[in-house]
Amino acid sequence: MSKDSVKEANLNNDKKTVLVVFGGCSSEYEVSLKSSSAVIDAIDRETYDVITMGITREGEWYLYEGDAARIKEDTWRQGKVSRACLQPDRSVHGIAVWREKGIELCYIDVVFPVLHGKNGEDGTLQGLCELAGIPCVGPDMTGSALCMNKELAHTLVKAAGIRVPASVLLKKTDTMDEVSGKTARLTYPVFVKPVRAGSSFGITKVNSPVYLKSAIELAFEHDSEVTIEENIEGFEVGCAIMGNRELIAGRVDEIELAEGFFDYTEKYTLKTSKIHMPARISPETEERIRETGMKIYRILGLKDYSRVDMFLTPEEEIVFNEVNTIPGFTSHSRFPSMMKGAGYSFEQVVDRLIKLSLKGNE
Repeated sequence: MSKDSVKEANLNNDKKTVLVVFGGCSSEYEVSLKSSSAVIDAIDRETYDVITMGITREGEWYLYEGDAARIKEDTWRQGKVSRACLQPDRSVHGIAVWREKGIELCYIDVVFPVLHGKNGEDGTLQGLCELAGIPCVGPDMTGSALCMNKELAHTLVKAAGIRVPASVLLKKTDTMDEVSGKTARLTYPVFVKPVRAGSSFGITKVNSPVYLKSAIELAFEHDSEVTIEENIEGFEVGCAIMGNRELIAGRVDEIELAEGFFDYTEKYTLKTSKIHMPARISPETEERIRETGMKIYRILGLKDYSRVDMFLTPEEEIVFNEVNTIPGFTSHSRFPSMMKGAGYSFEQVVDRLIKLSLKGNE
C-alpha cells in the first residue's frame, strides 16, 4: 500500500489506531509481556483499532496478529508474525510490515509502549516516535531518559528543595581506594545500584565494607555507572499520577517489608512483603505525599502518567526515591491499583492515557 493510500484509508476510518509495543531487548522482557497483554485486553475496540508489535529479547521487531493470551504466555512467536518496524519517515506516520508480496505500510495514530527498563522505558523508543511524528503514551524522550538516570533525577529534585538520599557516583575507572574515599561520609548499610536499570536488577543492600566490591561489580554488569546511596529509615510509598496540564494523583500505597529490600523477586511474587493500598498513614500525610509526587512530576517534565516512589521516614519526612515512567501495568499492579482507589477502573485508565497522548499537552 502506498503512503497516499495509507493516509486515505485512515481518513475513512472513524477509529483511531493504537500500536501497542511489547517485549523488548531488556532484562524486563517477561514483565512487559504480562503488562502489555492486560493493556491490549483493556482497550475499547469500539473506539480504537489495535495493532500489536513485539520486540524479542534479541531486538527483532515483529507485527503480531494474534490473541493477547499468547503474549502473556510468551508463545506469541509461534503465532502469526511478520517482520516489521516503526518508520521514522514522518510521511508514513506508522509502521512498515514485510509481507510476501512486498512491504505494507500501516498508519498509526498513537503508540502505546508497554516496555520496561532499557531499550524501551529509557527514551530510546520515545525518541523514535518523536522522529516519526507519532504521539507516544507516557513521558517523552527527555523525561524518560532523565528518570532512568537515577543520579540526574536526584540532582534536579534535590535542587528544587526535596530531600534525596545522600549518594556517590562511581565510574568503571574508579579504584577501590577511590571508592573508599568517596564513600567515607556514608554510614552502613548502603545500597549499591546501577544508575540506569529497572525492576531492581543489579541492586545490593550492603551491610559492611567487606561486601562492597562484589556489589559494585554486580551493579556494573547492568550499567557503566553505579551509585551508592544511604539507607533511608522508614518505608517506601508510591504515588500514581496521570495528566498533563491538570494532574490526577491516585491513592498512596505502602510497601511493608519483612526483611531486605523490595528487589525483583519481591516486586513480582510478594513472598515476604505486602503492599497496602491505601497506605496506613494519616489523610494529612497522604496529601503531602501526593503533593510532593506531583511536584516531582512537574520538576522532571513528565507527561501522561508515571509512578513516583518516595520514602516516608519515622519522622514523616518525605524522601524522593525514583520515578517509573512505564510502571507495571496489569490490573493488579501498583499504578492501576492506586488509580482504582481514586475512582478509575483499569479500562478507564488505559482509555484516558491514550486520549492524553493524542491531545498532547492540552
